[in-house]
Amino acid sequence: MKEEINKFIEEAENHLVNELLPFWTTRMIDDLNGGYITHFDKDGNDTGDDEKSLIAQSRSVYTLSSAHRAGYGSGEFAKMAKWGIDFMLEKMWDKKYGGFYWMMDRAGNVKVDKKILYGHSFAIYCLSEYTLATSDTRGIEYAEKTFDLIQKYCTDTHFGGYFEMFSRNWTLAGPGSEGGDRKTLDVHMHLMEAFTTLYESSNKEVHRRKLLEDIEILLNRMMHQEHKTGIPQFTADWEIAPQIKFDIIWGWDRYSDGGEKNNPTDNTCYGHNAEFGWLFIHALKILGLGTKNYHDLFTKIFDHTINNGIDKKHGGVFVEGPHSGGVYDMEKEFWQQAEVLIGTLDAYLLFGKEKYWDAYKNVHKFVFDKVINKNVGEWYPLLTREGEPIWTHMGHSWKVNYHTVRAMIQSIKRLRKIKSEI
Repeated sequence: MKEEINKFIEEAENHLVNELLPFWTTRMIDDLNGGYITHFDKDGNDTGDDEKSLIAQSRSVYTLSSAHRAGYGSGEFAKMAKWGIDFMLEKMWDKKYGGFYWMMDRAGNVKVDKKILYGHSFAIYCLSEYTLATSDTRGIEYAEKTFDLIQKYCTDTHFGGYFEMFSRNWTLAGPGSEGGDRKTLDVHMHLMEAFTTLYESSNKEVHRRKLLEDIEILLNRMMHQEHKTGIPQFTADWEIAPQIKFDIIWGWDRYSDGGEKNNPTDNTCYGHNAEFGWLFIHALKILGLGTKNYHDLFTKIFDHTINNGIDKKHGGVFVEGPHSGGVYDMEKEFWQQAEVLIGTLDAYLLFGKEKYWDAYKNVHKFVFDKVINKNVGEWYPLLTREGEPIWTHMGHSWKVNYHTVRAMIQSIKRLRKIKSEI
């Protein structure tokens, strides 16, 4: 097995160091306007799209900071992360109402001034990681400011959890597609990852407390109580809500024309479930708590993922299916592959069962055979079940470097741990 592990480490390191990181570091710095260029076509050429999103800028800061913290880049990535921090704090921070604007143009002018919690979760995540990586205290200063704004304006003090869509002055958005009456698994899960890194950076009790509170909401409100699978959308009072797309979308959505999924209240995403699993394991570690009390939960999460989400015939991870098992959407999205790589390795480290190792090998092979665009080194965003590219852009406001680079850094770390325990 050691030989096999060495091969996987070698492939992952080569891809990370010689393909994936260079794809971004040779293209992303906007020397003219500050911040990062994040829109690239299948050949890695700048598409010229005139936007800089809070998601893409913050995720890029996270990527560079985490790569530097993991020992890559010989100091260059820390400088590049600072470049992004300067743009976020000088151009994207709302000096009147606080928080970050949702969308800027390339020059740094505001295009969409709304305050979206999804984006602010990534702001906290990247700012905290930046301080952990570089010791520049501006990161944790603004991470804490953002955290405080979220507690002040986004908290639902009646039913618990967080509202997510706001106007510039933090007035709650309207109902329906405006999103003001919805709560989502996606946002609360990303708040868990953000609050984990915030607490790691600040060591403040209030950050620990809010992290634990968010975890409780995820476990008791947002997961299917029988199958332990994630439920995507809820009303304010925690009724399961039909999964609709919002006016301010977080990604290149793949809904039907009507804006609602065909099975709007019975779908769970395999990538999210695996991502929740490994992020929760990491949160428990940062909190200084063991995983022992949650072994049944992790078994259910990871078994559901590998039994239903892994494509035994063609390799890789399906998009989603019903809570009770099965598949609705057999296409392959890049980020699900990335998260399941980490999740299956964590499952193997936790339980030592061959089925998790086999699942990792399946997805690793699919990624390296099909998902990576060999000509340029980044990943195709969407593929057919068989692995033929459907979407071919390499970078966009919603598709940057965070899932792909993080998957390689975190997989290498876990593969080395597995190797050391043999």
